Amino acid sequence: MHEKLFSFEFFPPKSPEGVDKLREVRSQLSTFAPRFFSVTYGAGGSTREPSLAAVLDIRAAGLTAAPHLSCIGATRQSIRDVLGEYRQHGIRHIVALRGDLPSGMASSGEFRYASDLVAFIRQETGDWFEIEVAAYPETHPQARSAPEDLQHFKTKVDAGADVAITQYFFNADAYFAFVDDCQRLGIAIPVIPGIMPIGKYAQLARFSDACGAEIPRWIRKKLEGYQDDTESIRAFGLDMVTAMCQRLLDQGAPGLHIYTMNQAAATVEIWRRLGLG
Repeated sequence: MHEKLFSFEFFPPKSPEGVDKLREVRSQLSTFAPRFFSVTYGAGGSTREPSLAAVLDIRAAGLTAAPHLSCIGATRQSIRDVLGEYRQHGIRHIVALRGDLPSGMASSGEFRYASDLVAFIRQETGDWFEIEVAAYPETHPQARSAPEDLQHFKTKVDAGADVAITQYFFNADAYFAFVDDCQRLGIAIPVIPGIMPIGKYAQLARFSDACGAEIPRWIRKKLEGYQDDTESIRAFGLDMVTAMCQRLLDQGAPGLHIYTMNQAAATVEIWRRLGLG
């Protein structure tokens, strides 16, 4: 049996207080010995400096960090510069994404797809980086069809991706169907489920509409019914997400990647309930 691959995602803090809070969250989650902590990268590289600062802070604590790198709106030279900076700091792990075009930016730049970025990273740096890419069990919101989206994913894998992390979902069947489709296409890399703990319903609904993650009707109705009762939303969310994680791991998922939203409590509780920490 392969060792499970666990990782946690942060976004770069925007204030000194945010930096201190993230250190506390990281300290709590590091007790679970994750494979890495990833740090997101704003649209068009808008958080490049704070993202790198957060990554270096994680590494200074003796932990593994993986910066996100999005290519939308970027030039080859700008990506080359970022890769060079990461290599100088000894960073060997990267999450390669297409990313979102910042509002007001007309051109997608010199990279059309994440597969172009993965190919470029391999061409420039060989096997220096372990490359994680995104996968979409419920289909990328901009894809014309599920089969086309799956082909795009295969192109990323063929370009040199090592591991995939999925968009979050609340329907385990969608994940297992996607993995079956991948296997039929000969895709052999680990596809790790991305998990979003449930905190505030309005925020979750907004995120989900934007990224194409479906909140199943029964979950939506349950959460709407709690209205402003945050304790009930949190309790239901913990029960539902933990049960889904247990099923995913029991039925062969290679690990879990938690979108922490820079909070520790829900992840710590899920880990405790799963018997992982």
